[in-house]
Amino acid sequence: MQAKLVERTPKGVALTPVGAALLARVHRLRVNLSDVRREAADLSHGRAGHVRIGVGATTVEDLPESCAALLKEAPDLTAQIIVADNDVMVPALSNGELDLIFNVIPDSPYAGCAQERLFDDVFVVCASVEHRLAKRKRLSMADLAPERWTLSAPAVLNVQHVHRVFQASGLPAPQVAIEARPLRLRLQICASTNLLSFNARRTLQLCAPRFRLKELPVDELKWRRAVGVIYRNGSYISPAARRLIRLLRTVASRPAPVN
Repeated sequence: MQAKLVERTPKGVALTPVGAALLARVHRLRVNLSDVRREAADLSHGRAGHVRIGVGATTVEDLPESCAALLKEAPDLTAQIIVADNDVMVPALSNGELDLIFNVIPDSPYAGCAQERLFDDVFVVCASVEHRLAKRKRLSMADLAPERWTLSAPAVLNVQHVHRVFQASGLPAPQVAIEARPLRLRLQICASTNLLSFNARRTLQLCAPRFRLKELPVDELKWRRAVGVIYRNGSYISPAARRLIRLLRTVASRPAPVN
């Protein structure tokens, strides 16, 4: 039996459903063959190798210590690190461009992915220590209604959470004055303006020496999220990547310094 892989359309040549399915299978085979080549290289080079890591803006502060420990054990190891959000990193992981992601993880794994929880963090509202709300001992959602914000992109889960809580409270959507993915930029903007932001408490504690920021007591917006590693389901994970996961778990088990 012969099956058509392509067909002519008014716009040109397009894949048939069979062709699309075959292309997806070829893509998976290509990714798997890449895994096999990398596994053979790891076996022949011992502790040498190359690890491609995706890390979230809210978790990047925990990465340097783990990478330093890994390089002491494997001085010939090389690594590529990108800082992004899951909406960017998960497709890169699925395409075989990353070995693992260290970031906030969803309640259910992404399609084709497995995940390991390392610790929990809480996202909170923050502001400059000079902000007019910084001395308040308790704040309601209504208190935040007139404020302006600096937040990450709308596709990011923590931003979606802020919008959901505003809507559930019967309030207009938060007024986003500056949208920016880089966390360091948002923290700097928040510290030097009257804009509010929404970030992981652990990140605020780790960055406290560099930024004069304060967590605002808004119980309705607090959001507990699991942080962990994500990798392709059933894929090869190199010894170096496995060791990095163990080191991340060790570092993450220690509480962030309280300043």
